[in-house]
Amino acid sequence: MSDNKTAKAEVEDLRQISTIWLVPVIAVVIGIWMLVQYVSSKGPIVTLQLNTAEGIEVGKTEIKSLNVKVGVITDVKLSDDYTYIIAKAQMNKDAERMLKEDTRFWVVKPRIGKEGISGLDTLLSGSYIELQPGVNKGKQLKFTVLETPPVGPADAKGLRLVLTHDEAGKLGVGDPVLYEGFTVGRVETVSFDTKTKKANYQLFIFQPYDSLIRSRTRFWLSSGIDLKMTAEGLNLTIGSIESLITGGVSFRVPEGSEEGKLITEQMSLFKLYDNLKSVRERVFNEYLEFVMMFDESVRGLNAGAPVEYRGIRIGTVKKVPLHLATRKKGFSNKQIPVLVRIELGRVNEHVSYETTQELKTSLVREFNLGLRATLKTGSFLTGALFIDTEVYPEEKMPEIVKYEEYDLFPTRAGGFAEIQKQVSSLLIKFNDLPVEETLTSLTQSLNASQKSLFAAEKVANQLNKLLAQKETQAIPGEIRQSLQQIQSTLNGFGPDAVPYRNLEEALLRFEQVMTELQPVLRQLNEKPNSLIFSSEKAKDPIPAGGRQ
Repeated sequence: MSDNKTAKAEVEDLRQISTIWLVPVIAVVIGIWMLVQYVSSKGPIVTLQLNTAEGIEVGKTEIKSLNVKVGVITDVKLSDDYTYIIAKAQMNKDAERMLKEDTRFWVVKPRIGKEGISGLDTLLSGSYIELQPGVNKGKQLKFTVLETPPVGPADAKGLRLVLTHDEAGKLGVGDPVLYEGFTVGRVETVSFDTKTKKANYQLFIFQPYDSLIRSRTRFWLSSGIDLKMTAEGLNLTIGSIESLITGGVSFRVPEGSEEGKLITEQMSLFKLYDNLKSVRERVFNEYLEFVMMFDESVRGLNAGAPVEYRGIRIGTVKKVPLHLATRKKGFSNKQIPVLVRIELGRVNEHVSYETTQELKTSLVREFNLGLRATLKTGSFLTGALFIDTEVYPEEKMPEIVKYEEYDLFPTRAGGFAEIQKQVSSLLIKFNDLPVEETLTSLTQSLNASQKSLFAAEKVANQLNKLLAQKETQAIPGEIRQSLQQIQSTLNGFGPDAVPYRNLEEALLRFEQVMTELQPVLRQLNEKPNSLIFSSEKAKDPIPAGGRQ
């Protein structure tokens, strides 16, 4: 029967995809998208060179710019020669535009230095690397991490200069750059050039102070305290508080010099001088060299000591001594040569000369008039000497005017040497005195005086014995009695005494007689012969016939 036939199922393949497969597909798509996002968000890998890996940890040490994370350290290893550390850092995509040739990196960590205390926030969070974006167009992926933070940003407005000096260690990074005691810049980097064998100090002068830099500007080391004891005395100079602690460098155009053109070129080279005195010495580069021959000791006279005329500086001592002794006489020569420079610039501050030859002609004329150099003590505290010049009209022009290839500047003894001569002369005169004869005569006089004293002592003793006798002691009473008798006698001649009145009457009578004798005396004065001849004149005879 058809009903009893077995039913058979038909199997067919389904063409429809199951929706369960959407889950892994979506997961793969999300993974690919995340991978693309990760790759697209990653920036370049940079290589950093460090002196030490102190505070650097792989995967933890971040790279920041203005406290925003822009990268992270991914690998740290030693260099092939084990002299430095090579670190790899994965930078963010946005940090790619910061990586220029002048981009700078440095480690931020707690520091105590010249600039003060910094990086205290890293005590808890750990050290990180700070990135300072560059401004140049060229890109770079390999950098050297700075040991200290830079002074200013790469795009800071100002002027960068390079100072050269023969010695390293004169300045440190961060030291102030001073103008008249005011900080106008900082020392950025310090390096040493093995080719030129000179130290290079890079400065950054902030704007607008960069307008102070001229072609004739000079830079010199400015220590906090500058104490000098020279022939000019004790000189103490104190800088700013910051330079007092850290030192620094100062600059300006020397007095009396033209400023020159404005410097605008970056990384211009300048020479670094040891002090302001060295700067001033360079101004006086026109000079005449003379040799001065001194008979006395030159102890205390050093190179750099001033040569003055009545307190006005006209030159500088160059070398003391020029030679230990002359080649011909050796140590038997008592004169010591000293090389000096008479500087045209110093002389022209008071008297104007066009050239050094004109100055030389004038000095030769002054030599004939008695211009001489002498050693004098500049400071009794240090014993430093200096050379003073003065005109001595009594001095004669020396016969020798050359010492080897140098012209001679005439000298004369001065200071202690002159005093020594006077003392020696006094001692010679003292030795010439007849001291022995004088002492012999003095001894005889003393002996005679001693005998006289002995005789006087003997007389005094005899007088004491005489005064001790009773007869001598009775003498004052008798003298007193005699004086009373004399007084009584004198009282008898007083105004009330009879002899005194008789004498007075006699004198009155004598005065009366003299009054009466006055006519007679007058006549005798007029006619001495009146006592012999009559004083009446005879009348003239009258003739008889003449009568009427």
